[in-house]
This record gives sequence, C-alpha cells and structure tokens, in this order.
Amino acid sequence: MLAWILVGGRLTPTPALAALPAPDLVIAADGGARHAAALGVRVDLWVGDFDSSGGLHLDAPREVHPVAKDQTDAELAVSLARRRGATELVFIGAFGGRFDHAAALLLGGVRLAREGLMVTLTSGDEWAWPLLPGHPLRLDLPAGVTLSVLACTDLGGLSLSGVRWPLTGADIPLGSGWTVSNETAGGPVTAQLEAGHALVTALWTG
Repeated sequence: MLAWILVGGRLTPTPALAALPAPDLVIAADGGARHAAALGVRVDLWVGDFDSSGGLHLDAPREVHPVAKDQTDAELAVSLARRRGATELVFIGAFGGRFDHAAALLLGGVRLAREGLMVTLTSGDEWAWPLLPGHPLRLDLPAGVTLSVLACTDLGGLSLSGVRWPLTGADIPLGSGWTVSNETAGGPVTAQLEAGHALVTALWTG
C-alpha cells in the first residue's frame, strides 16, 4: 500500500513528480497540506500541532496534537500511515524547509527502510532513497543527472554502476565527499552495499 506524506518543505512541480504512481492514501503533516492543490490530490488525513498551517483551509479529517510533543508532525503522519497498512512511503516536500526538519526526515527515512518500508523523499527537483545492505537500489534515470551517495555511517563494499565514475566494493567513511556529485550515464543506475547506511540522492526533474 502506497502512502504519500505531504511535509512542509519546498515543492517544485516537475514531470518526474507528476509521473509518481497514484497513492492509496494521502496524509498531510501540518503545513504540508498546502501542497495538496499543486499535486491535485485529496488529503485523507491531516495531522499535526497546526502551528505552520495558519490560514490554510482543507476539507480533511484533522488529528490535532499539542505543540509540546516528542514526535515531529511528519512522524505522526508516518504512524498514521503505518496503522492504515502502508508499506511504501513517499515524502513530498522533503527538501528546502528548515534544515533540522529536513535532516531528521532524511535520517528517519533510513530508519524506516531498516524497518522494512520502501521510502522515497522528494521535492520534485531533488530526490533521495535509502540504501541498506542486502537491498540493492535500481533507478531508471536519464543521462546527465547529478547523483550522490551520502554516507550516513562508514560504508563497506559500496558498488555503483550506470554512472560516470562507477565503484566496486569501495569503503567510504562517514560524511565523505568522495561519492558526492557523480553523474548518470543513461540507463539503469544500480547501487548496493555490504555494510552501513546511506542515502542516494539525485537532482532530477524528469
């Protein structure tokens, strides 16, 4: 079951965004609800403390939480999606807003992937996918797309193909710039790891 989680970062309408598979469930996290109109979707649930959605009106059931809480609005939305049976999550509006929220969302996406969910994060022009050992990633991207592998931990045995600078069994230290700003060659891009946790990111508009 595919759920879209609308979060409060930047949204850039692009062909790649428009080509996403239609969701079974749409949950807006507080101010992320403002993206619903641009996406042309109906929000099934609207959750949060509603401190960033002033003046926004949406015909959707609301679940209101206090500002003083131990989860972000995005995490509350994820919990709702999982209770509804979601196994794949697409976070839309993931980039651009507050850095702390964006960083927590990206790292949280890695954690959710570790828990068995399929995760994509996008703002339409920027994309990210968690990469974990035993779960190779295959992306169909055109030539010339800037693609990076961000090492969230020390990485062991990173292999990357379909790019200008391929790798085979490389060990990458945490936060290394070695795997930043590669370029797709056209055709499938494949990435796999033997150890560690990473994010594959792309600047892609479709």
